[in-house]
Amino acid sequence: MAQKAHTEVPSKGHFPPFQTETFASQLFWLAVTFVALYLLIGRVALPRLGGIVEARRSRIDGDLAEASRQRKAADAALAAYEQALADARNRAQAVANETRDRLNAEAEQTRRALEAKLNARIAEAEQRIAASRAAAMANVQGIAAEAAASIVQRLTGIAPAGGTVERAVAEALKR
Repeated sequence: MAQKAHTEVPSKGHFPPFQTETFASQLFWLAVTFVALYLLIGRVALPRLGGIVEARRSRIDGDLAEASRQRKAADAALAAYEQALADARNRAQAVANETRDRLNAEAEQTRRALEAKLNARIAEAEQRIAASRAAAMANVQGIAAEAAASIVQRLTGIAPAGGTVERAVAEALKR
């Protein structure tokens, strides 16, 4: 019997939305609830959502415009920087060329002055060498004349005349 109690369905217990006695009141409350929700959403929720969407759209548009403006400013700043860098390179190149030319001119002037000084020293040294050579040659001629006179006297036993030996040595040195 306990099994029978569980399997039995009550005869009056239909599903409430399908009960015909309460159908009209359910339709009425459905309409009232629908109109109330429609008014609530239409007058309160949708304007707020629309305002939020519009505020968000305007903020995004403003951010995009600001980003575009800043990108243009950055591009202009980059172009100005590149131009300034190119100008600085040109000025540096000009200064380097000017300095190089000035230093080359100074080096050339110093080289010429040093070369002139060295040429003067060389000429002076050549004169001293020529004077030393002339003095040495004069001494050589005298020494050669004495040596020749000594040799002739030893070989022959007779002393030659002073002018004869000197003339013979001078002729021999000329050759």
